[in-house]
Amino acid sequence: MVQIKESLGAGEIAAVELFASCDGIVETGTGARPVEGMFALSVEVSEGFFQVGLTTFSDAWMPFDLRGHEQEAVFAENRPRLASALAELSGALDLEVDPEDATWFGIPTESGIENHYEDDDGTPSDVWGRFEIPYRNGIFSQTPKFAAGYGRQTSGPVRYVPVLGEQGVLGYLWASDTDGAASFEARDEADLDAYRAGLVWLDRLQEAYDRGLLPNVALAELMEHPGDPVSGQAGSAVPIEVDEFWKLRELAQS
Repeated sequence: MVQIKESLGAGEIAAVELFASCDGIVETGTGARPVEGMFALSVEVSEGFFQVGLTTFSDAWMPFDLRGHEQEAVFAENRPRLASALAELSGALDLEVDPEDATWFGIPTESGIENHYEDDDGTPSDVWGRFEIPYRNGIFSQTPKFAAGYGRQTSGPVRYVPVLGEQGVLGYLWASDTDGAASFEARDEADLDAYRAGLVWLDRLQEAYDRGLLPNVALAELMEHPGDPVSGQAGSAVPIEVDEFWKLRELAQS
C-alpha cells in the first residue's frame, strides 16, 4: 500500500494497474514441488472498467507437456486445482472467466489450458522446440548493433569445436576469419543448459575481440580454457571444418 501511495501522481486517479508474480506448487505424483513465478496476477481498474488476469508459466495443467510428452498423472492431479482456482476467482469477483487468445504454448479455456496438436496427424505439438528454443537462442546469431564485436552470422565455411557438459554436447563454438565472425551454436536437445553455456562463451568471445584476436585465434585460445559447470568445456584435438555454416546448424538441431 505504501508503494502504491508513493507512485500516485497529482490530480484525479484515472486508472490503477497492479501486477504480482506468484509462486505455486506442482503435484508431481511423487510429491509436491514448489515453483517460483508460477503465476502472474494483474488487476486493471478504471472508471466503469474492472479486469483481473491470471497468467500461468507452467504446463502442469495440460495433458501433454510443452515437448508433446504425455503426463497423465501430473495432469490428473493439477488440472482440477487450476479449474477450482478459476471458479473461485470468478465467484469471488463476480466475473465470468473469459479465456484470452491462444499463445504459442497453449489454448486457454474456462477451466484450464489445452495443448496444440499437429494438423497432419493430430499428435501433440512440441511447441517448446518449435518456438521457445529458437526465440531464446536467437541471441547467438544476432550481432549487436551498437557494440563492436565479432559477427554472429556467416554463410560460408567455419571451423568449430563441440562444447561438452556433464550430460553431453551443449553446443558448438565456431569461428570464421573470412567474415570476422565467431559465436556459439546451441544444441537444441541441451535446451536451457545450452543457452546458459552459450551466454558464457559469448562473454569470453567478447573479451577475445577486445584484445584484437582474429576469430580463429580466439577459437584456439578458448579451446585451452578449463571451462566450468555452466559453460562446459570446448573439447577437441583440432577444430573441425565444414564448407557451409548451415551444416553446423543442422548438426545442432539433430
